[in-house]
Amino acid sequence: MTIQFDNIPSSIRKPGRYTEYNASLAAQGLPANAKSMVILGQKTSAGIGTSNVPVKVFSSADAILQAGQGSVAAIAADAALKANPNLQLSIVPIPDGAGAAAVGTITVSGIASAGGSFEIWIGNVRVEVTVNNGDAVNDIATAIDAAISDLEHLMPVTSGVSGAVVTLTARNLGVLGNNIAISSKTNNVETTALAIVQPVDGATDPSIATALTAIFPADYDVVLCTLNDATNLGLLKTHLTSQSAPTEDRPATGYFGYNGVQATLETLAGTTLNYERLNVAYLKTTKTTERGHSLDYEIGAAYASVVAGEEDPARPLNTLPLAGIAPAALENQLSRTQQESLLLNGVTPLEVGVGEAVQIVRAITTYTTDSTGTKSVAYLDLTTILSLDFGKLAIENRQAQRFPRTKLTTRTAALVKTEVLDVIRLLNDLEIWNPVEPDEVIVELDTQAVGRVNLQIPAKVVPGMHIIANRLDLILS
Repeated sequence: MTIQFDNIPSSIRKPGRYTEYNASLAAQGLPANAKSMVILGQKTSAGIGTSNVPVKVFSSADAILQAGQGSVAAIAADAALKANPNLQLSIVPIPDGAGAAAVGTITVSGIASAGGSFEIWIGNVRVEVTVNNGDAVNDIATAIDAAISDLEHLMPVTSGVSGAVVTLTARNLGVLGNNIAISSKTNNVETTALAIVQPVDGATDPSIATALTAIFPADYDVVLCTLNDATNLGLLKTHLTSQSAPTEDRPATGYFGYNGVQATLETLAGTTLNYERLNVAYLKTTKTTERGHSLDYEIGAAYASVVAGEEDPARPLNTLPLAGIAPAALENQLSRTQQESLLLNGVTPLEVGVGEAVQIVRAITTYTTDSTGTKSVAYLDLTTILSLDFGKLAIENRQAQRFPRTKLTTRTAALVKTEVLDVIRLLNDLEIWNPVEPDEVIVELDTQAVGRVNLQIPAKVVPGMHIIANRLDLILS
């Protein structure tokens, strides 16, 4: 074997001692698996961030500055950072299109005959309004409007009052505003009532097409789409396919959240999308329940940020909590049958655990059938695609380090195989891939493309342990 030098040519004649440094053998382990996340979300006119241009944010205050208080992007960023404070996060502020804003109302009736209070939830934000004996309906409505305005930096709506009616208007245009839940609870205010009309008539979501074009050259591992309509999610699917293609070599996964009708989501996820790089978390909401209700994009943001925080790609995400997400009311908590249906149709169910913590049941992708339409579990668990992506990264990193300027002979082809086997050994040590036999890795010199070597590598991904089944044999002795 001939020793190769990069900086000491064999043609020099001056006597001396010459030394160069070779770093190609320095790395003996696996690369880090830290993930960066980007949120595609609507902004308001108050946000200083340039439309459709990604910007890093390090706090909720940063997100508010860039996207505007109460905007979809700012609220999603806040949810992501609550669930994972160490997140490497960027947002892409998307301007509203030519849509309409959803509008809801709270109407006060009855003069208060005793002191007390109202608890009002707008999304996941709680507002408390004190009521005094003898307060008129207009006074109570004014107090509600003032209390909401005091928390406007958290609110997905703006508030206005006219007489006994408080009008709530979604800050951003589009269908997402129709999913803002408003609920209330009365505390000792017996002769006064609140009549709530949930926000409606939000229409025409903006497109994420320009935002996707802007982030394509970047290297985001986790992409959250705050919009959960089929059109925008289809665009995200196309984006992820292009970015993750072998020629681009920058694999990523996409996420969204949902809190509406289960059957609608199952059709969207498992039938319409059906893609191993798209993931949706589901938490059922009934708007009239007396408690806070997390928005679709808050749920998706928290889920995506928890995935981004797990550096072991093969470790199941079961039971991990989504900090900051409002737990579903008892009547909305998913039954065993409902969870099984979601898991059969490409949806990650969320359940309420100890201490009313919202947690992941089992993280799965929207992939349900193969290209022939046959039911398939090939990419069922999210950990499968993440483990494949990490193994690919580890192998390609090693090849880039060891063979930056290498002649191709049968001897170097054998060295390529040796390095691949060593990476698989390290992956096995971390229980990410299972081991392979040396003869299972096939290396061939390409017979048509000069200078190309082809490898066939078995990727024996380690599955997560999701089920333990016990049989108890009764023995009477």
